[in-house]
This record gives sequence, C-alpha cells and structure tokens, in this order.
Amino acid sequence: MRRIKVQLSYDGTDYHGWQVQPGLPTVQGTLEAVLEDIESRPVSVAGSGRTDAGVHALAQVAAFTIENPIPEENLRKAMNRLLPPDIRVTRVEEAPLDFHPRFDAKAKTYEYRLLRAEICPPFERRYVCHHPYPLRFDEMIELASLLAGEHDFTAFAATDERDEAGTSKVRTIFCSSLTLDGDRLLYRVTGSGFLKHMVRNIVGVLLEIGKGNIDRNGLLARLEPACSIPAGPTAPARGLFLVSVDY
Repeated sequence: MRRIKVQLSYDGTDYHGWQVQPGLPTVQGTLEAVLEDIESRPVSVAGSGRTDAGVHALAQVAAFTIENPIPEENLRKAMNRLLPPDIRVTRVEEAPLDFHPRFDAKAKTYEYRLLRAEICPPFERRYVCHHPYPLRFDEMIELASLLAGEHDFTAFAATDERDEAGTSKVRTIFCSSLTLDGDRLLYRVTGSGFLKHMVRNIVGVLLEIGKGNIDRNGLLARLEPACSIPAGPTAPARGLFLVSVDY
C-alpha cells in the first residue's frame, strides 16, 4: 500500500465545499470519483480542512492510500486529465502510511480579498468581496493585529455538529494582519487551526469596525472565554482562499 500526499488548487465557486455531501458536487467527492477510476476501487481522500461552499484554495493538502504502482508524476497527470478544469493537482509525493493532512498540520494560512473599487470587474466577481463603501482603514488595520495569540474564538465560530462533543474553541493565531494595497484590502491570517466560518466571521467583524459599529472594546469582548456574543456577520465565501498548509 502507498500513502500519497497531494497539493491541490481549486476554484470553489461551483462546489458545496470540500466535504462529501450526498447528491451535491464537492471537491472531496470529485477527487474520490477520479481516484476510483484510477484505482478500480473506492478510495477515501482526507483533506487538511473542510473549506466552505464557495471558498477557494491555492494549496489545499490531501492524502489517500492506493495500491497502484503508478509513479507520482504520472499520477498527477492522470488525475488532472480526469478532473474538471476548476480543480488541479499541483504536486504529488509519497508520504508515511500514517500521514494525515489534518492532524499532522502545524499551521494554515488563509487570505481574504476585499475590492474597494467602485466597479467590480466581471472577471473578478467570483474571487473578491466587493465593498466600495467608506471604511475606517486605520482602525481595521490596527485592531486586526489583536487577534494574534491564543484566544477563545467562540464568538467567531458558526454552529458545528462537533459542538455536541464539547470540543474546545481555543485556537492560536500566529499572525493576523490587514493591509491596504491600492483599491484592495487583504486580510491574511495564520493559525494552528480554524473553526467553521471563523475567518469569514473575523472579516465580517473587521468590516463592522471599519463602519464604526464595533470598537476596540467590542473586539476584545468577543475574545473573552465562552463569549455569548453571536458570531458574525459572516463575510461572503467568494473572497476567501486557503493559501498554504505547513507541516
């Protein structure tokens, strides 16, 4: 048996997220269908995380176990030949049999892209959140850095089926920064792990800061342990990209 680690890039617009859902197109389901053709049996694919419907990836990491002796480079070509054009395998390599792309990950980096221009070009509408309205950039940039460190992100997490297990919502953020580049606002965050809708909810709160609806104290209150402030608002999925996964 061979454990194969792959790096993927995909446009998530037409998929209902990463995770397999009956009767719906998903990235995981598409990969498993392609690998079943190659391996001539069902193949289970594990990912580094479950990107939401409409979220994109520059370098998602996944892994699966096969018996086929096909060389890595030929496997990459075979997968890309069978995959739809909005999913590409960019790298294939052998991994230890016990490798798991989620549990072995040390950090993940996401980027959220906001377009400030008055008009959103039609060729960018699937990949940015268009927000051409006034914002207090300085406050947004300053307060974004407060998210770095170990915090309880309950107030930034959507309801998840794993909540019943009492899983901790404490996460460590290594870097949280917002930059203004011409007519674009780019939020980049690196952390040990992320909760459901966490990055999109962070961006939603940063936008509320920019509108003057939330101040420094309001942000800090949301980082208090077991904060009861409802999560959100949630920024649209189309502006979010999984940039990298570190091991």
